[in-house]
Amino acid sequence: MAIRAQFENSSEIGVFSKLTNAYCLVGLTSSANFYSIFEAELAEHIPVVYATIHGTKIIGRLCVGNKHGLVVPSTTTDQELLHLRNSLPDSVVVQRVEDRLSALGDCVAANDHVALIHHELDRETEEIIADTLRVETFRRDIAGNALVGSYCAFTNNGGMVHPKTPVAEQDELSQMLQVPLVAGTVNRGSDVLGAGMVVNDWCAFCGVDTTSTEISVIESI
Repeated sequence: MAIRAQFENSSEIGVFSKLTNAYCLVGLTSSANFYSIFEAELAEHIPVVYATIHGTKIIGRLCVGNKHGLVVPSTTTDQELLHLRNSLPDSVVVQRVEDRLSALGDCVAANDHVALIHHELDRETEEIIADTLRVETFRRDIAGNALVGSYCAFTNNGGMVHPKTPVAEQDELSQMLQVPLVAGTVNRGSDVLGAGMVVNDWCAFCGVDTTSTEISVIESI
């Protein structure tokens, strides 16, 4: 089921939220509307938590996580780290990393088993991601774009990649991730999938501009 949502007039909801199978983080906002959309759908199953990273709302682009853990950049304050650790389930490990590429959400895409990572991430960061999220990591780009977190979205059941991804590359990625993939868009033709939607194994949220055709493609996965 795909649900449309909007964050303070922006359809790029993946920038302001992070959804996994064990928790959902939502950027701090003056309107409770965005939070309540997530809460109505998810509260019975997983905690929905207000969060900031370095005082900003753009948490979806700055952190990467799955049901095993959450990796946040070095700019995260001690107080924010403590809040995340206290709010998330005990089984979720929250880890801070030092890396030049601090927008981890743009540079890494992960489900509960596999992570695709940016070519230039430090080796140490790669190891921390592998340990914290308990995933196998692959250095990849998608349709020539190094920011894998921005140009794909996938769960343990399937995924969506940049619309210009060649079929051979889709097949290769599908083999690597062990899930079926489709090429597609969100928010009426936007190829920045990671920013336009957040997904887990049973639920999807996408920006309000997303057309019904795009929603049917999202739901088919």
